[in-house]
Amino acid sequence: MDNDANVGALGEALYGAGRGADSLFIYDAVDRHWRRNCNEREIYRGADSYAGEIGHLNVEPEGPDCLCGSRGCYERMCCGLWLERDHGKPAMELLSDPGFVEKYVVYLARGLKAALMLLNPARIVIGGGISKAGDALFVPLRAELGRQMTAWSRARRDVVPAALGDDSVLLGPRR
Repeated sequence: MDNDANVGALGEALYGAGRGADSLFIYDAVDRHWRRNCNEREIYRGADSYAGEIGHLNVEPEGPDCLCGSRGCYERMCCGLWLERDHGKPAMELLSDPGFVEKYVVYLARGLKAALMLLNPARIVIGGGISKAGDALFVPLRAELGRQMTAWSRARRDVVPAALGDDSVLLGPRR
């Protein structure tokens, strides 16, 4: 028995976009965030089971108030629910606007950079509704991540959309 974040990450690792990667960081930006660093067999949980929980990493110090009491948290700046609430349009509609995407990927890349520098996964898989934006999101995101990464870092920047959608949580327990 495990939570949806963990079984979803394993599902994507074993049967989806994470296949073939020896380590994986899953980022889901639907209404809340779940992130898991995993390999094909297990979830890395850390000392207190909070490893990879970057939703409340601050990416914009002067950003909007977050439910956690801070401001400009990754979750607050990047998840679909907050995007719709703040901008009055569904995330998919916002992500069809190149001007919006240009600003949005700055925040999204900040969190992914932190994951790359701290965890050094072989691949990052992005799930949730934003992953359905395809190249309209992923091309500028990869470019922005390349700009933000430290020049000397040789960390891989393999960022791909999730392949299984909502089915990842159904397939994860099958391992």
